[in-house]
Parts: sequence; C-alpha cells; structure tokens
Amino acid sequence: MPIPNLSIIIPVLDEAGTLPRLFQALASQQSINLEIIVVDGGSHDNSAEIAAASGAKLLTSAPGRGQQMNTGAAEASADWLLFLHADTLPQYPAQLSEALAHIKACDNPKTAGHFSLLFERSHDKNKLLYRYMQEKTASHRRYTINGDQGLLIPRDWFQTLGGFDTRMPFLEDQRIAAKVHEHGSWLLLPGELTTSARRFEVEGAKTRYILMAIIMAMYAIDLPQFFDRAPRVYQAQSATGRLLLTPYFRCLHGIMRDLGWRKSFASWAKVGHFVVGQSWQLFFILDVALRPMLGATRYPATCFHDCVFAPITHHRVGAWITGLLVFTYTMGMLAPWYRWRERKLLKSG
Repeated sequence: MPIPNLSIIIPVLDEAGTLPRLFQALASQQSINLEIIVVDGGSHDNSAEIAAASGAKLLTSAPGRGQQMNTGAAEASADWLLFLHADTLPQYPAQLSEALAHIKACDNPKTAGHFSLLFERSHDKNKLLYRYMQEKTASHRRYTINGDQGLLIPRDWFQTLGGFDTRMPFLEDQRIAAKVHEHGSWLLLPGELTTSARRFEVEGAKTRYILMAIIMAMYAIDLPQFFDRAPRVYQAQSATGRLLLTPYFRCLHGIMRDLGWRKSFASWAKVGHFVVGQSWQLFFILDVALRPMLGATRYPATCFHDCVFAPITHHRVGAWITGLLVFTYTMGMLAPWYRWRERKLLKSG
C-alpha cells in the first residue's frame, strides 16, 4: 500500500444516508493517496457497516464530534489531516490534491486551510440567506469558519494546538478556529465543498440562523449557564425537527433573573461588544444582495464598514448602547413574536 499523503477523518452518527455519496466522491480523487478514517459515535443505523464495506478504517468513540475527530487523528498516519463532515463533498477529482499542494506552497507550518461552501438544497426558498452564508465562508473573519468547511492542517501543528476541545459535544470547530487565528493563519483552499442544507430545511432556515446567532453570542461572552440549561441546543441531525425558539428565550430570561440586574447588564454589554465586532455582516449582506449589479468579488459596503463605520462605533460606549439595543430587540420584540407564532403553530399541529 502506498504511504498516504492525506488522512481524512470523518465523524459519523447515523449517517447511512450520506456516506455512500461521500465515499464515491473520495474514491474519485486523483493524484493523491488518501487514508480514510471513519469514527462512529454510536450510530443506530448501518453507518459502521457502510464505512467498513468502503474500505475505510473504522473506529469507535464516545459521541461528540470533537472526541470522535481526536480519536481519528490519533490513528492517522499521514503528515496532513483533513477533518470532513459526512454530508460535505469535494466537487471535482483534483480538488484534494490541489488543496494539499496549495497549502504546502505556503511553506508555513502554522497554516490551516478551509474551503468555501455551496449549499445543496431541495428548494429555492431563502435564496439571499443561502447566498450570504455561502459567500461568508470564503472570508477569514472571526466566527465565520466552521466544521462544514473542512479543516486541512499539519498533523504536528494540530497536536501542538491540543486537538479539538471536547468540553461540549459541539462548538469544537469554533474553538480550534480561534486557536488558529491566535497562533497561526487561515488559508482559503481552491474549489468549494458541497454541504447539505438539511438542518436549515428541516428546522427552518431563518429560525436556525437566529438560534445560531444566540449560540455564538453566548459562546463569545463565555456564559456557560446558557449551554447548561438550554434544552437540546444542538441535536444530532437524525433527531432534528421543527425548531422552536421560545424555550431558548425562556432560558435567557431565567439566567437574567438568577444573575440579577447588575450582572445581566454586564452580560448584555458584552453581547453588545460582540455584536459591534460582527457589525460588518450587516454591510456584507448588502453587498451580497447587490451582487447582480456589483459583479463578483466587490464589497463596497463592507469596505465602508471597515474604513468608516467601525472606527466610529467600535468603542466601549458603542458596545453598551448596542447591548441595550440588542436586549430590547431580542427580549422585547423577538421573544414575544416567536412566543405568539409558535403557540399558533403548536395549536394548529
């Protein structure tokens, strides 16, 4: 057997419906020797059997993507690791060999690579939202890189970074992305990965995106009470269904009550600081909406944010004001609206 150039590590949990396509796409890759490692986290379907039949190295571990991927990395034999989700596919046969050559050409051992995404959908609803999310994956800005985009990284540096954080069964991608930002650099790899939009379609695209924003805010301000109390904040794909936001708003209200008004105000000020730091996304989505007129790769609104808006607003007072506005909008407008809307949905069945 030839020595592998790249070890691909795939965490799975009830992914029998997606694995055959992924293995077919990986089998078509050219000019590269792959070691495919599948780490099963306790599937109740025949994911393990499909992986074994494909010729992949099959491992088992406790559930949780971080734990599963660390288990796979420990058994990898190549000098380069690619962490890939089961519902994410390379698009053309030379993509992985080109990606590996591209990152090696950097000649920097502290560089990690990621791909941009193309969502595979079953309908044309929410076109702007998907276009926005897709274009955002091509940036290297904080909180824009996630596990769906793949993580191509030297094995030695991955070990130096300490691997994936396993304190929670999710957000391991955000934590290692932060480590890369802090200790090295990110590189956008050639080509796109196709990823399934099934979670957005099953749960509701806009509803899922609002919950993602809440999750990222709570993660950014380091409020563990939310993740301790939030009901099933991130379920396995096989367990998803219609997403209701009211339980999460109630969770936030309960945390505020327990913290008291002083600590609650301080927490919302931190949220304001986080939102101010992410205000570029409001300008970015304007650029995406105007893409038919602007043409590809032009971002005048985002440039205006970076050059004019950010220097004016990115300060402590701006964070306090923004935190107050976010609190008013979230708890005074969004929460009542979704409570009324979801009550109607539940009554109508």
